[in-house]
Amino acid sequence: MTEHAHILTLAQWLSPAYPVGSFAYSHGLEAAVQAGWVRDGRQLGNWLEDVLSHGSGRNDATLIAAAYNAPDPEALLGVEAIARAFAASRERLLETDQQGAAFCRVTAAIWGAEIDGLTYPVALGRAAYLEGLPQTLTAKMYLSAMVSNLIAAGQRLLPLGQTAAQGLHRALSPLCLRIAEETSGGAVDQLAASAFISDIASMKHETQYSRIFRT
Repeated sequence: MTEHAHILTLAQWLSPAYPVGSFAYSHGLEAAVQAGWVRDGRQLGNWLEDVLSHGSGRNDATLIAAAYNAPDPEALLGVEAIARAFAASRERLLETDQQGAAFCRVTAAIWGAEIDGLTYPVALGRAAYLEGLPQTLTAKMYLSAMVSNLIAAGQRLLPLGQTAAQGLHRALSPLCLRIAEETSGGAVDQLAASAFISDIASMKHETQYSRIFRT
């Protein structure tokens, strides 16, 4: 495949149109807005920067690289077990499990990828390896898609216009690129998270009475 073909494949996999249901998940953001922890676009930007740098963004990029480089099925299952263990709440596990299952089904049906029952970043990393797609490019585009989805969630929850939303996405793009480069070794022994309020928000969302997102 050419570089342009690689980009088009990843753009398709990570498009909002790819049926993994990403639009249904806010990654705890809905609970954070409900609690008053995120009230406007500036605070949303700070929230997303922390999630990327110190939470699931960095960890997912690491898991993509680890799954991509897993030398055998047993090693891949080890990465998968770690991915599930690092889900900080029931809803975080639901989010990565359901999106991963959907990604596996569609990608197996269209590309013939032998993947099944994997969490989202692990499934994406393995599918990228099977299709010969560049590992770091995969992580970069995954993080950008993650930001895009959470900004879209923010637009449904906050007074955030379209132009401001796109400016926020552009501002966070260099961070996505840097994190993908920094985690390209896939060192699962360096997985860690200190975005505690984000994790607490995902836990609070489990019992939130009125909500529009699944997580």
